Amino acid sequence: MAVTEEQTPGIRTITVAHSPDSDDAFMFYGLATNKLETDGLKFEHTLKDIQSLNEDAKNGVFDVTAISFHAYAYVSDKYALLPHGASIGDNYGPIVVSKEPREASEIGSMKIAVPGEMTSAYLALRIYNKDFQHVVVPFDEIIETVQSGIVDAGLLIHEGQLFYNQMGLNKVLDLGEWWFDKTTLPLPMGGNVIRRDLGKDLMTRVSKHLHESIQYSMDNREDALAYAMQFARDMQPELADRFVAMWVNDLTLDYGDRGREAVKRLLAEGHKAGIIPHKVKLDFVD
Repeated sequence: MAVTEEQTPGIRTITVAHSPDSDDAFMFYGLATNKLETDGLKFEHTLKDIQSLNEDAKNGVFDVTAISFHAYAYVSDKYALLPHGASIGDNYGPIVVSKEPREASEIGSMKIAVPGEMTSAYLALRIYNKDFQHVVVPFDEIIETVQSGIVDAGLLIHEGQLFYNQMGLNKVLDLGEWWFDKTTLPLPMGGNVIRRDLGKDLMTRVSKHLHESIQYSMDNREDALAYAMQFARDMQPELADRFVAMWVNDLTLDYGDRGREAVKRLLAEGHKAGIIPHKVKLDFVD
């Protein structure tokens, strides 16, 4: 069963999965460190990379999970979107980089290392240009793969977006900038979803506590950031702070109309381009 009964009467365990990244760790700080009253709910955390989380979501493994919006298109029958916890970049996003200077107009003829076919970064790049060849590479090996010359370019997510130039690489295209110019909307990367079979009441209770966790971290930023640093993959504190600020913002606390429209537009454009085979209906827990 998705929800398990603990030995202690009245306690229910909710399984929560998210990536081992500083921004996710920052969001879940309040819950993960038992700073919040959770009204008889026990949150059990599992850390996995986003590609694995996308795959697990197809099988409904976790009650609550972080997921790429692209992957949500294929699990919306099992999961509803929580109205908070999203990583949305406003006029910035995943970056295509190359070893030698290249133009964005050349992307269609390139071989590009991507972090996973279900990632929203891959979806956005396919919407931009469907013609490029790709090879799937773990996100933290993409810079090295580009440097080696095995591929023409790489699609960077996570902290690689901040220091690729220090590694001697060149920006070909910032997908967040392109998307903003195209739509005037932010570019949504990932969000949190919850199993529908928990039932409306429990979904609402869980949603409330997850929202409280994000708010707690924002209100106690220094402590939450110190906690998140253990997941920062050797980033310097200043860089980790910048990274968290990029992906945990006002749109994380609440999508708002603009954030919701951005997700709707991304999935609609993916369908229009023939990448997502069906129309996707957004369903938020409110």
